[in-house]
Amino acid sequence: MCCPPLLVMIRLSGMRMMALLLLVSQLIQSITLLMVRILFLQLILIVMETELWPNTIAACHQRGIASIVANARLSVKSARGYQKFCALTKPMLKSISCVAAQNSVDGERFVELGLPESQLSVTGSIKFDLHLSELLRAEAKALKLQWSGAQQRQIWLVASTHPGEDEQILEAFAAVLKAQTDALLVLVPRHPERFNSMFDLCQERGFNTERRSHSVSPHKNTQVFLGDTMGELLLFFGACDIAFVGGSLVPVGGHNLIEPAAWALPIITGPALYNFAEVSSLLDDAGALSIANNSDELASEVIALLRSPRRRATMGSAALRVATENRGALARLLTLIDKSLSVPDSQAGS
Repeated sequence: MCCPPLLVMIRLSGMRMMALLLLVSQLIQSITLLMVRILFLQLILIVMETELWPNTIAACHQRGIASIVANARLSVKSARGYQKFCALTKPMLKSISCVAAQNSVDGERFVELGLPESQLSVTGSIKFDLHLSELLRAEAKALKLQWSGAQQRQIWLVASTHPGEDEQILEAFAAVLKAQTDALLVLVPRHPERFNSMFDLCQERGFNTERRSHSVSPHKNTQVFLGDTMGELLLFFGACDIAFVGGSLVPVGGHNLIEPAAWALPIITGPALYNFAEVSSLLDDAGALSIANNSDELASEVIALLRSPRRRATMGSAALRVATENRGALARLLTLIDKSLSVPDSQAGS
């Protein structure tokens, strides 16, 4: 009598379970390689930033398929993690055809982990190659008019926040309201599963709160406008006066600073910026970035910027200059890809 499938699975143990897991792993690898062959015509595998898959990269190398890590970045924290598994990391890096690093510091970390220097190119960050269309600019202008209203309210956008960060933001905003009673906070949590809890938190803290998903524009007495929609953050940046980029008051490492820079906005962050160390350094050196270590410092900086149109304009111009001067990474990356495509498969995997 045959056992039901579930019972068979339960009886598997030890080496049999390992064999099953290996089979599943090989199946996933085969499917991945099949997709690579379909999408890239058996010529090239492109992975983004730090998405390093040892089995897939090794399999591509064995089959003569070139591989590029595009817009590559590697923080100190991530480098330490890879160093712990150096027996796996070094062969993987040697199998990669090219690492197109965002900057020389991140590139050097790849080399220290085992990447041959000949396989490293510093191309810059492709996020600088952001194009704000005329249509988007027009939509942002109209949205700002809706949000600011007849009162011409000043708007503070807080983007991509994480747990433990929102509480500090709301503490800071309470202080801001004492200095500027008609200020509007547009709060956009990083993850959509937190939208409902964030709405509840704002109300619990006593703020008159509206949701973007329920209302196109805040009412005149709305204090917090919760950005609980997807795909609108870039538009929101164009409709505000000051931007705070989250993931930086908690140890997450920060988020994209280039989008607010492209809109010529004064930018505030917390101190945890290790995932965007190069970009934040460029903005800081240019005078476009202000770093607040806690809610008190954040409130003080927001109030100061709201009271000084000239300082907002100066920081915003500096931010835009940084964004503009560092464009061109995408063209350099495409050149590398084109060169890899022109190399015979047997050489790409050698």
